[in-house]
Amino acid sequence: MPKQQRFKTKYPGVYFIEGTSADGRPERIYYIVYRKQGKLIEEKAGRQFKNDMTPARAARIRTQRIEGDEPTNQEQREAARQTQETWTLGRLWDEYRVNKTLKGISQDRSRFERYIRPLWGDKEPHEITALEIDRLRLRVLKDKAPQTVKLTLSLLRRIVNFGVKRQLCNPLSFHLEMPKVNNLKTEDLTPEQLARLLEAIEQDVNVQAANFMKLALFTGMRRGELFRLQWQDLDFERGFIHIRYPKGGQDQKIPLNEPARALLLSHPRTDSPFIFPGRDGGRRVDINKQVNRIKKVAGLPKDFRALHGLRHVYASMLASSGQVDLYTLQKLLTHKSSAMTMRYAHLRDKALRRASDLAGNLLEQVVNGQKPKIANLEE
Repeated sequence: MPKQQRFKTKYPGVYFIEGTSADGRPERIYYIVYRKQGKLIEEKAGRQFKNDMTPARAARIRTQRIEGDEPTNQEQREAARQTQETWTLGRLWDEYRVNKTLKGISQDRSRFERYIRPLWGDKEPHEITALEIDRLRLRVLKDKAPQTVKLTLSLLRRIVNFGVKRQLCNPLSFHLEMPKVNNLKTEDLTPEQLARLLEAIEQDVNVQAANFMKLALFTGMRRGELFRLQWQDLDFERGFIHIRYPKGGQDQKIPLNEPARALLLSHPRTDSPFIFPGRDGGRRVDINKQVNRIKKVAGLPKDFRALHGLRHVYASMLASSGQVDLYTLQKLLTHKSSAMTMRYAHLRDKALRRASDLAGNLLEQVVNGQKPKIANLEE
């Protein structure tokens, strides 16, 4: 192939050859020649139309290359190659979230983008220092609870472990300690508070929010489970609610009790497959504004979490009734582990103590020659 003719420009070390653009027009292709560290380098600066290249721009690029302000094309290619081969936290996250199930991914994404990427998105795990972890703790604690710190560090550890197990990266250079957080807050309402809440729900003009809170109280379902709940998940014939992607992992079924059945049968239905749809008919992601308005009208304590609190109210009522054992309660709450359900054990114990005291009182009446008042179970 014959060598193409080179044309000089008025700028030293800048020349061009004649080529053809993508649309068939004649196009100049500019090159620069310079020495760096005693080595003669010749490289393309750019095309006339595609890169909007001119002799003056090519000359500026040549000057930057000589002064070391800008890497050579070869250096840029080498850096790009190394970047492609380097498993930074940002790249590990992209791979991790592809392999992760849907459950919890939105919360993980939010924590990664807010706390992890700004600090270490371009770093490899072994480049992170313990001091940087301490700074992250302080940064998060400025406006978030200690549990958020724990969840963020847990996500960091999961991403790193994901890469280490697949031999994509080296581990952290230090032991990452998880903060100990007592986050088991069991909320309850007095009968008076519950009555005020139900009255506020009945009077609220937003039927979606009102029924959302009622169903949370009637079933003990989590907020995310209610957001995902679709009409096809209701089995009115057999009396079950199908819960998709619960916190425990596997899909679950819970009984559809009569109050929940009546509420759902009367609930307004739209073209959306979701029972509580968002504005566009898709899955709702937030209802805090409406729920907090109802909570304020009811005069509930500020630290009462309106939706998760109703789940605790549901569980507390069942546990304190003395008629539901903890295993059954675990299944109703779709707890993966019985350890979570044990937070209600003290309520169950109180119910058993009341039953025991009742038996003791009845026996004491017999001992004292009194006729105990016992219900006729055959009636």
